[in-house]
Amino acid sequence: MAKLKQTYPGFYLYHRLVKAKLFIDRNYHTNINLYNIAREGYFSKFHFIRLFKSIYGYTPHQYMIRVRIENAKELLMKGFNISDTCFNIGFESISSFSGLFRKIEKRTPSEFQRAHRIRQENIKKNPEYFIPHCFAEQNGWSKNSNFREVI
Repeated sequence: MAKLKQTYPGFYLYHRLVKAKLFIDRNYHTNINLYNIAREGYFSKFHFIRLFKSIYGYTPHQYMIRVRIENAKELLMKGFNISDTCFNIGFESISSFSGLFRKIEKRTPSEFQRAHRIRQENIKKNPEYFIPHCFAEQNGWSKNSNFREVI
């Protein structure tokens, strides 16, 4: 590893950053903090924050919040209730979870879940409306043709 560090210092730093990011991806639902994450990549906290933000565009905390919200969306789409979702992704307060969810997604978790449920019902009723335009056009189902007869 020492030879790798001397030959490719940028690669070595990037490798350590990715290792810390993957630690967040695996442990987002637990009570991890900046010290745990930085230690995973063998960085000091402040140097780690600076490097992480320069590579990923978010601080480690902002990134972890986004990972948690993305996983919350998955659970909500599967039908989990909001409180179970909140605690399964690592939040300790439903109000802080709902507030951050709304800040990032521009709607509350219940609004998100309701919209997903309505979309799924509409897909079942009229699946042809949900075929991507590029796919329909590629198969000769243009807007001018009677698209439903072709299907």
